[in-house]
Amino acid sequence: MSDSEDTLGGVPLVEAVSDSGTPPPQSANKRKRSEEDANPTSKRAGKKQKQKQTKKPKDVDNDALDTDLGINHAIAHMDSKLLADHLAQRTKRFQPSLSSVEAEDLQIPDQAIKDTINFTKSRATENLADYVELYAAPRRKKRKGPRLSEASQLKGCPHTLVVAAAGLRAADLTRALRRFQTKECMVAKLFAKHIKMKEAVETVQSARLGIGIGTPQRIIDLLDNGALKANLLERIVIDASHIDQKKRGVLDMKETQGPLVQLLARKEFMNRYGIDGEQKIELLFY
Repeated sequence: MSDSEDTLGGVPLVEAVSDSGTPPPQSANKRKRSEEDANPTSKRAGKKQKQKQTKKPKDVDNDALDTDLGINHAIAHMDSKLLADHLAQRTKRFQPSLSSVEAEDLQIPDQAIKDTINFTKSRATENLADYVELYAAPRRKKRKGPRLSEASQLKGCPHTLVVAAAGLRAADLTRALRRFQTKECMVAKLFAKHIKMKEAVETVQSARLGIGIGTPQRIIDLLDNGALKANLLERIVIDASHIDQKKRGVLDMKETQGPLVQLLARKEFMNRYGIDGEQKIELLFY
């Protein structure tokens, strides 16, 4: 809600009378200047309020939205800094009442975001597996760590989390990543209308989970519950390019953007952004 302000000062109902008995002429501009001079605080506040109202985050150009493919092509052309700024703008838009300190706590550093603008394929669903494999490869070679089709023997400790806007979308992404599923590595859908929280907890706790796909709030709930653990987490993939029939993506809806930022800004994640070593977490905006 925008702040409302009272208008201080007004035009006097009775004007001073001259010696001739005829009221001196007073133009509208003079009256306006007199009121502003008499109320400098109100003038400054009004100007500040106007600037506040007109300062809005820039939306992505409609020309970048491909409704046939369901893709926002603009995401693919944003580097790490632009993505961090875009996320911050969306936070200001959907949570305008945040204090400066609260907003700063939710600010995701650009060094946390892996630059993926050199991915030449479209951000269509069927290319997600190639995308994840491409940007996971350098890290696997460096530390000779687990392949995407391998998982820790510790239950509920994925190396990759994928965040989707809705349960149906999570199901689509799960199918797109099935190539990485083996007997020792589960690619698990963490959210669906017919899967209750209790069932999701049981699944996560009993599985060698390599990749988990879910909505922001469901992932938060599983982390808070302790069923899902981030000890071995290497990357979080945000399904940012996908848009629905109303041209909205996970960053464009208050009900998903808010929980997404809360998820990415968790203290245990923030402490691992931009560091070197095995504990590093990378953010990939697909």
